[in-house]
Amino acid sequence: MTTITIPTPDGEVAVPVKEPAVGEAHVVFDIEAYVDDFNASVVGAYRRNIADLELPADPGVARSIIPPGTAAVRDFSGLAPQIPELLAEKCVGCMACVSACPDTAILAIARPASALEAEVAAFAADQPDPVLAGATARQHFMATQKYAEVPRKRGLEPAQFGIFVDPVHCKGCAECVDVCHELGHDALIMIDKAPAEPSGESTLDRYRRDIAFFRGLPVTPPEYRNEKALADLMLGEHALGYVGGAGSCSGCGEASAIRMMMAATLQVYGPDSMGIVAETGCNTVYGSTYPFNPFLVPWTNSLFENGPADALGIRLRWDQAGHPERRLWVFGGDGAMYDIGFQSLSRMVAAGADIKVLVLDTGAYSNTGGQASTATFGGQVAKLAAYGKSEHGKQERRKELGRILMAHGEVYVAQSTPSSLNHFYRAIMEANSYPGPAVVVAYTPCMPEHGIADDAAYRQSQLAVESRAFPLFTYDPRRGATMTERLSLQGNPAIKEDWARLPDGTVVDFLSFARTEMRFSQHFDREGNPSAEIQASQADRLANWRLLQELAGIR
Repeated sequence: MTTITIPTPDGEVAVPVKEPAVGEAHVVFDIEAYVDDFNASVVGAYRRNIADLELPADPGVARSIIPPGTAAVRDFSGLAPQIPELLAEKCVGCMACVSACPDTAILAIARPASALEAEVAAFAADQPDPVLAGATARQHFMATQKYAEVPRKRGLEPAQFGIFVDPVHCKGCAECVDVCHELGHDALIMIDKAPAEPSGESTLDRYRRDIAFFRGLPVTPPEYRNEKALADLMLGEHALGYVGGAGSCSGCGEASAIRMMMAATLQVYGPDSMGIVAETGCNTVYGSTYPFNPFLVPWTNSLFENGPADALGIRLRWDQAGHPERRLWVFGGDGAMYDIGFQSLSRMVAAGADIKVLVLDTGAYSNTGGQASTATFGGQVAKLAAYGKSEHGKQERRKELGRILMAHGEVYVAQSTPSSLNHFYRAIMEANSYPGPAVVVAYTPCMPEHGIADDAAYRQSQLAVESRAFPLFTYDPRRGATMTERLSLQGNPAIKEDWARLPDGTVVDFLSFARTEMRFSQHFDREGNPSAEIQASQADRLANWRLLQELAGIR
């Protein structure tokens, strides 16, 4: 072991390094020593807001290194005045809230009933008020059909299912409450963070104690997880590869997609099974707001346009090193994948490499203020596509990346959205198992650019599917030789019809979707009449849906 000296504004800092092996011309970090020092000094200083005053220049910054999972200690508990509260008697254990949360702030567990009682008692005994600690811990658990009655019929001890909210990571977006309401359960409500509850302690103190109890519990035993209910992936021991604490907007649709993708990969292939190449965009900003990194897997940030090209090099090196089983994912927004980086994506697919791509489709360059991209819907009002006297929002029609990628032939392609839980998880799992390139285009609502509320990602994603704004599909060459065999529209409502309908017969069309978002608001007059431009967008969405029906052999 030796050190290298790095000059800083306050003098010098010695960094431990390993001697280069024979044939190596460079010096590499002693990673374990660096991570330990980083967590103790750099992260701690930022949490105390003294980094600018006391820290020397960090040598890791010069090498663009942030250790894994440092965002786990980032504290957002003072961000919002409210926090979700569980009504245990109404919870059915569907796990939708756990999947939807963009900040890994809602966590779930199932514990055999007898084991849970012993665990509560042991935890409470070490608390200042054992009676209060035991009571609040038990309030998180309930007996559900899914985790109690079904295991009982299989000869297992019934389990108690629990939901916990981490106050450190919760940003108060209330998306979990909206998801639960949309599914008809209403087991979550928002409550005010009180400085003193009837017990005398604050709301945050209660939540902090309860989440400490949760984190001391063993993981859900495998026999209580339902492989057919894919949301149960979030109960797995390797599922939480995205630890929360990222700097994403409250309610961010992208973060939910990333969390779910990582859960479906890590839980199936193992904790050391994947790496990420992230193209410049929102995901790289909130994923590396120095010194906070929410990822537990290795990732690198490439340029805005060449993530797939970067991934080709990594894939070749991994294969040479004897790691063909590792899953390599590329993240990119619609600007990177539809626009400036489309050629790189197309070349990667044509090369046939075993690389997977997650396109985070917001329909705008969200990272730089919401300019229109070729993923933007016609008529949408965006930066550089304003609504004025002569032009009314974006003039061009939306590019259909999924259809273009299907034309490449031997590639797995899916269009999905995190609100379609089983469809999204299955698409990720099928992409991972496909022996070649795979691209999953995910609809990810952006609150500021779409003009929607912080809690709206789930319902707007659902409405995008129901209104044909963003149809679901999977294209898998393993299913057969023809387009009809390969393409499936399963998951869409009214699959043989032009438009879906509500139970009362009301048509759900693109105009129904557009009326709910501020980015289209100027296309409706005071009486609600649509403009010519938004009607043209409706016609475009219907034409796209009919073409997909034709390709799938439905029309």
